[in-house]
Amino acid sequence: MQINRTVDYGVRVMIHLAGMPVGTRSICPDLAAAADVPPSFMSKILRRLVNARLINSGRGIGGGFELARPASQITLLDVVQAIEGPICLNICLQSATMCNRSSWCAAHLVWADAQRKLEQVLGAAVLDKLATQSQTMRSSLHGR
Repeated sequence: MQINRTVDYGVRVMIHLAGMPVGTRSICPDLAAAADVPPSFMSKILRRLVNARLINSGRGIGGGFELARPASQITLLDVVQAIEGPICLNICLQSATMCNRSSWCAAHLVWADAQRKLEQVLGAAVLDKLATQSQTMRSSLHGR
């Protein structure tokens, strides 16, 4: 099981935006470079984040992308779900009708617990803290 590249890139973009001063916008090429995301992925990622109302976009002079709400109110769970949809570790967790074994399968309980814990961890990871941590880590890496 692995987080796909689109989610990883979306998280990078959102952490970068969270680290920018409030009210500052960034254009697509600058975001791609700053978050180390291939430009070919950016429009797909940004479209999903705009559609999920996690970021705002503006055109023209002074346009670009910015967080739609404070970074303290956006979690990694929000970002993952904006890009990939709801987390579902196994099809039996998606709907009771998808698996006729869910009422008596011991593995179902494990999958449900693992999914709940993953959602809790991602839901507790708030962008403002991640942006601060990222900036601290970069500073210490570069000796500043």
